[in-house]
Amino acid sequence: MALSLTVLGTAAPHPRPGRPCSGYLLRGGGAEVWVDAGTGTFAELQRHTDPARLTAIWISHLHADHSADLLAAAYAYAFGGMTPAAPIPVYAPQACAGRLAGFFGRPDVGFLAGVFDFRPLYDGHLVQHWNLRLGARAVAHDVEAYGLRAECQGSVLAYSGDSGPCDALTELAARADVFLCEADLDEHRDGERVHLTPEDAGRIARDAGVRELLITHVGPTLTREMAAARAGAVSGRPTSVAREGEARGL
Repeated sequence: MALSLTVLGTAAPHPRPGRPCSGYLLRGGGAEVWVDAGTGTFAELQRHTDPARLTAIWISHLHADHSADLLAAAYAYAFGGMTPAAPIPVYAPQACAGRLAGFFGRPDVGFLAGVFDFRPLYDGHLVQHWNLRLGARAVAHDVEAYGLRAECQGSVLAYSGDSGPCDALTELAARADVFLCEADLDEHRDGERVHLTPEDAGRIARDAGVRELLITHVGPTLTREMAAARAGAVSGRPTSVAREGEARGL
């Protein structure tokens, strides 16, 4: 298979028993990429691969439920005997390195240069590792945030990260085999557009012409089953829920 996705965590905005926050292991074309490092996902990552073997780490935005386990990884790599053969590229918003340094009370992350190689994301960012191509689009959130489009040998996975409705999401997901999309909200409040309702996710999937919609990051006012049913009613596409430990090929 060209691409495979393993779900490490889907909870929002905090981890729950047996359900870490957002995180995924993406494999394709000889590469292994940890996509989002939400709270609890580093432990789950170790069920599926040796973290020292990762090709890259990709962080959609710096809210803790998508990035906090970079701290756990830093301890493992620098002090826990999991030191990688070469620094692992970390594709993340510009402030990521400084945020991590702050956890250690350091002015910069130079002391972690042997384990992490921070590379800031930007709208339109493209990088290729082996036969896996990763592209980023800036999306609508209340902090700097990006969605991901991963392509390998004709297979395409799109990932919303956290986003409100925006044209960039539809463009990102265009004709994707799987669109991994958040459905955090039951309904929008007071004109806020920083997350998606299930109906938003369904409309984007329909308009983008995706093959399959995979719902994730369902907030506490919804059940995962309810969110998938509502999204599927709008999308007209096969729609299911991302669950911890599941692996699927595209």
